[in-house]
Amino acid sequence: MLKLLQRTLAQLGCVQVTACDSARRALQEMDHPDGVPDLILLDLNMPEMDGIEFMRQLVERRYAGALILVSGEDEQILQSVERLVRAHRMTTLGHLAKPVQTEALVALIDKWEPAAGNRRRVARTTFVADDIRSAIANGELVNDYQPAVAVATGELVGVEALVRWRHPVAGLVFPDQFIGIAEAHGLIGDLTRAVLIAALAQAKGWRDAGLMLRVSVNVSTEDLAGLDFPDLVTGYAADAGVPTTSVVLEVTESRLMAKLVTGLDVLNRLRLKRFRLSIDDFGTGHSSLAQLRDMPFDELKVDRGFVHGAATDARLRAIYGASLGMGKELGMTIVAEGVEDRADWAFLRRTGCDLAQGYFIAKPMGAAELIGWLADWKLRLSEESLLADGG
Repeated sequence: MLKLLQRTLAQLGCVQVTACDSARRALQEMDHPDGVPDLILLDLNMPEMDGIEFMRQLVERRYAGALILVSGEDEQILQSVERLVRAHRMTTLGHLAKPVQTEALVALIDKWEPAAGNRRRVARTTFVADDIRSAIANGELVNDYQPAVAVATGELVGVEALVRWRHPVAGLVFPDQFIGIAEAHGLIGDLTRAVLIAALAQAKGWRDAGLMLRVSVNVSTEDLAGLDFPDLVTGYAADAGVPTTSVVLEVTESRLMAKLVTGLDVLNRLRLKRFRLSIDDFGTGHSSLAQLRDMPFDELKVDRGFVHGAATDARLRAIYGASLGMGKELGMTIVAEGVEDRADWAFLRRTGCDLAQGYFIAKPMGAAELIGWLADWKLRLSEESLLADGG
């Protein structure tokens, strides 16, 4: 198997291929400065140290390349280990069954986009609370917007505001590097207000241009712990000239508030003021059904982990189908996240999902790019027959 893979990779144009018959030997190779590979084909069943133990060693070494899992284990284990790779914040291109088929290997490598230069990931910058406080005060936070379209018609229905930080030195910083710090230091309320005010102003601009879009904004459980939050948001919407019925407030399901009484108070007042409430990342928390029972949500966003690949994966399809059916029974709008390819899109059309988001439709973009994207999307709907039977 090692010789076969080595020969195949060489034929595919890989400059240097090293075959190791054990994990320990591979780690010894990696301990040399020039021995860190850009891509590792990892067998889960190895002598002395299995593939999962080997992954732990990669995490300790801060490995920044990509992995392809190779194994004769069943599909369920392979998918579970892929999730483990992602949980370790490492890159996985997918998995291959034994014996490895050249076509399958080529398909995975073709979608690989190694970083330029020496192909090493740039180290993440560490920020502190004062950095984020200054970013909010100096207006360094900006919103990108990801379109959400109606699955049945392809019509652009709305956008989700996604905050980024234009740092004067570090460049563009994504929210996973600063949201947690903001929450831990009592800054999330100020951050949410900055995002919300900017999103509402942009929504007003689109409305003036004839685009009556709904705009979705993520809110923290800390925001919902403040009894004055409904009045604040209502004031922001009124100041911007945007009806509350066009504003969706998204709450991540895995982080819903522990203070049930306050949460119910705030959420119900928001609904009375005609804001739409969305339960985000549905299925990833520990009390999904209780949240649907207790909280006045009118939209359910199915987590991307249950959407992408559901067309061919029976387990994902079962979870997605249960979420879709339950939401429909409760009269909720169903939004599928993580629509990555045409197979995902066609699957959503067959199953009657309401709205869809994902890279197949559009990546998050600056507000100025939306009009151009919309023209291209309308062209794609026609040229790629995305509204034909089966999508």
